Amino acid sequence: MAQINKPNEYFNTVLYTGNGSTQSVTGVNFQPDLVWIKKRSATSDHMWHDIARGVTNAIRSNTTGAENSQSNYLTAFDSDGFTVGSSNDVNTNGSTFASWNWLASNTTVSNTVGDINSTVSVNTTSGFSIVSFTGTGSTATVGHGLGATPKMIIVKNRSVVETWRPYHVALGGGQALALNDVNATDTDAAYWSNTNPTSSVFTVGTTAGTNGSGNSMIAYCFAEKKGFSKFGSYVGNNNADGPFVYTGFKPAFVIVKRTNAIEDWFMFDNKRSASGGSNVLGERLKPNTTDSGYTTAYLDFLSNGFKWRVGGTGQNGSGDSYIYMCFAENPLVGTNNIPATAR
Repeated sequence: MAQINKPNEYFNTVLYTGNGSTQSVTGVNFQPDLVWIKKRSATSDHMWHDIARGVTNAIRSNTTGAENSQSNYLTAFDSDGFTVGSSNDVNTNGSTFASWNWLASNTTVSNTVGDINSTVSVNTTSGFSIVSFTGTGSTATVGHGLGATPKMIIVKNRSVVETWRPYHVALGGGQALALNDVNATDTDAAYWSNTNPTSSVFTVGTTAGTNGSGNSMIAYCFAEKKGFSKFGSYVGNNNADGPFVYTGFKPAFVIVKRTNAIEDWFMFDNKRSASGGSNVLGERLKPNTTDSGYTTAYLDFLSNGFKWRVGGTGQNGSGDSYIYMCFAENPLVGTNNIPATAR
């Protein structure tokens, strides 16, 4: 399998400070197709914008709310970033913000492979696709366009108040989880019809969370790619000498969720740090809450994975089970034979 040697050409974290008016945020290195923005310095919603739904349309991972559109949210996807308007959610004057950006294809095409026709923006190199479709309320397949099996899928009903529903390879198609709340996994075939995705389609069940009848749905699909992305699980030990999780690359971005009991989702990246960008990394944000960044020493980003440096049920409880998604800063060794180093 070919390896991605420059991960920041497909995913990148960019920090910025709001000006309360309008501004172009640059330094992404590409024109993004999914932009996720969170205010760091105060409470605010997590704002998701993508090419398939239209640039001004927002959904929020910390709420069950339907999609809404405002002209002062995100206003453009640019060649090296994006433009934000005056909304406090994306551009409060003097507030600090983080943005997480993914590249798909900068366009959308029709996909007729599954039972339900979809509109997709796909990057087969990085294993990422944005899939828009209309739900039927009956078990059906939806084409994702990746040509590889997704290891994680995040679905949101855009039309009505409804929970965000992630699929994760470590849990399988018979388990339910929610991105916008703290609940543990629940055995329920209604979401994915107890069926794992394939290299061409994913299966949705009968619930409005993944397949609302007549509702507009959006899915973010991630296949695993060497040197770029990893999706897996680990067990905590509640120790400052915490578990090491091998990814095969130096991480740039990690999200974890405890699955055996109630706990928030936690997210970290290589740009927000308690120690100026070096290990031990901090500033935790939570995709399921409006909380501002909470800074402490949490984990090390190493040349080939990440290691917890703190206990606690949020990320490293004794005997607790966790899932994670991780994207790369650098591969362990690229084709130019320059090794990654720990932070």
